[in-house]
Amino acid sequence: MKQLFLWGMTAMFLISCNNEKPAAENADESTTTTTTTNATKMPAEIVAESKYIDMGKNAIAALSGGDIDGWMKDYADNAVYAWNNGDSIVGKPAITAYWKKRRTEVIDSITFHDAIFLPVRVNQPQSIEAPGVWLMSWYRVNAKYKSGNSMSQWIHTDMHFDANDKIDRVIMYLDRSVIRTAEK
Repeated sequence: MKQLFLWGMTAMFLISCNNEKPAAENADESTTTTTTTNATKMPAEIVAESKYIDMGKNAIAALSGGDIDGWMKDYADNAVYAWNNGDSIVGKPAITAYWKKRRTEVIDSITFHDAIFLPVRVNQPQSIEAPGVWLMSWYRVNAKYKSGNSMSQWIHTDMHFDANDKIDRVIMYLDRSVIRTAEK
C-alpha cells in the first residue's frame, strides 16, 4: 500500500511539474519577440491553502471522539458521500444519520494514524473531477467494532469543497471486505 501511495505521489509530482525550457541564455538581446509564457497562463492545478489541512485534521479528530456533529460541521447540505465500490449517500442529514448510527451501534472506537493531507486547487480539470479545492488524504485507520473484532487498513479519502468552503463531495477508497469481516 505504501508503494502504491508513493507511486501516486510521484505521478502527481510529475504531472504538476513545469517542463518548459528556459529562454536561450545566448539569445541576441537586440531582438524583441512577443511570446506567451506560463506566467500568464493559469496552471491546471496548484497546492491550495493550508486551512484545508486543518479542516481535515479537525474532522478526523471529531470522528475519533464520536462527535459526529463536529465532524459534519463543514459539510454542505447537498453533500454526496461516495465509496470506491459505487455506494453513496446524498445529503447532509442522511450522511449524518448514517455516521451517527455507525459510530453508536457498529463502531466501538476508531483512530487515525500517520495522516497525510494534500490540498489541491484544480483550475483546469483533466478528466471528470470538479474544478475547485480538493483535499486528498491518506491515513491508517484502526477500528474496534461492537462485535469485539478489530480492523486496520490504509484509507484514501478525497474531499471537494464548494465556493463556501463546505464539503460537497467525499470519495473514500477502502477495502470493504476487511470491515465486513470485523463487523461479524
